[in-house]
Amino acid sequence: MEFHPLIEKAGIQEIKIFQEEKLHELLAYLEAHSPFYQKLFKENNITIEDIRTLEDLQKIPTTTKNDLQQYNHDFFCITPDKIVDYSTTSGTLGDPVTFGLSDSDLERLAYNEAISFACAGIQKGDVVQMITTIDKRFMAGLAYFLGLRKMGASVVRMGPGIPELQWDSIFRYKPRYLITVPSFLLKMIDYAEKHGLDYKNSGVYGAVCIGESIKNQDFTDNILSQKIKEKWDIKLFSTYASTEMSTAFTECEFQIGGHHHPELIITEILDDDGNPVKEGESGELTITTLGVEAIPLLRFKTGDLVKAHYEPCQCGRNTMRLGPVVGRKQQMIKYKGTTLYPPAMNDILNDFNNILCYQIVIQANEIGLDEIIIKLSTEADHEGFVNEVRDHFRAKLRVSPKIEIIDFDILSKAVFNPNSRKPINFIDLR
Repeated sequence: MEFHPLIEKAGIQEIKIFQEEKLHELLAYLEAHSPFYQKLFKENNITIEDIRTLEDLQKIPTTTKNDLQQYNHDFFCITPDKIVDYSTTSGTLGDPVTFGLSDSDLERLAYNEAISFACAGIQKGDVVQMITTIDKRFMAGLAYFLGLRKMGASVVRMGPGIPELQWDSIFRYKPRYLITVPSFLLKMIDYAEKHGLDYKNSGVYGAVCIGESIKNQDFTDNILSQKIKEKWDIKLFSTYASTEMSTAFTECEFQIGGHHHPELIITEILDDDGNPVKEGESGELTITTLGVEAIPLLRFKTGDLVKAHYEPCQCGRNTMRLGPVVGRKQQMIKYKGTTLYPPAMNDILNDFNNILCYQIVIQANEIGLDEIIIKLSTEADHEGFVNEVRDHFRAKLRVSPKIEIIDFDILSKAVFNPNSRKPINFIDLR
């Protein structure tokens, strides 16, 4: 039971006091070891003794992705000889940032994934197939492996892609869970159907879904997850994490948001002016890491817009839960008076069975307004299909983007770029 931490079942006030103690330790550590935060405290006349409560965090300026890119080296709190692993962010928004992890950071990462997977119901002795990369400086793949090892599960390290090999492993090792990008499950189902594989009796119970959303804001299944479950009756668990946080928010069996681990991270949800949003409103997730040795972060703005949920969960954890990411702040699109985020467009495109792959491209036109071009591959009759997609956009989002039909061989190379860890379904050229 060590993977169900007691602090997560403690009262709200008890969790707050616990986090405030951890915050004091972090501030003292940053003041002693972090060139970036030493400078920040000095320039803003911050005395760490004045930061007593979580509310006092408001006195400290936030840190952005831009700071990390510009002053990457100044964030390191340990000497190079203490770094065991180098990882980089996926570079979804700009240049990738280097993260070093010490031995204790790797231990913390393993603990984080162990308690997150336990949340989704994975237990000691379960076989878990990782359909995700563990190399290419990818922190998450390593984290999954370390977490599964820590909790006593067996790992099949398959890596991404190649449905034929995935099925071979599934029938050979009988994994109970898969870790995967959810849209890849559709490719696996498609392969299984075309090759007459008895995938419904493969013994897979559930999948921990990374990199793409499978839920609407009210926690109902979105189109992608409906399409998977219509064909294959498995449980799908959402998880949300980032390299900067070194922490995951994963759903429990009741599937009403990813649970917060208060011993690993302090969260704030802020509006455009940097003030905490009212309960029930969405805002930018801003995090403070606890227990990180190499690159701890204080009030780091993730760029992700999310909504927190505070009502008690039946699993007994009293921690806050995060709903699906509404969108990324930098990826907000203003299109003919309507504010849009890519996830809403993904949902519409995932609605069509005959889209083989797609890419949403945003660019600024000659008068500086946002333009949306949707590139897609389909086997359907082009003209009628384009009108159908356009009508669907009008009905759901009240906008009508430009649609280009592109040959699958050409577009799939751009979407499934071997150098990228995730499908490149969105490109921002602004």
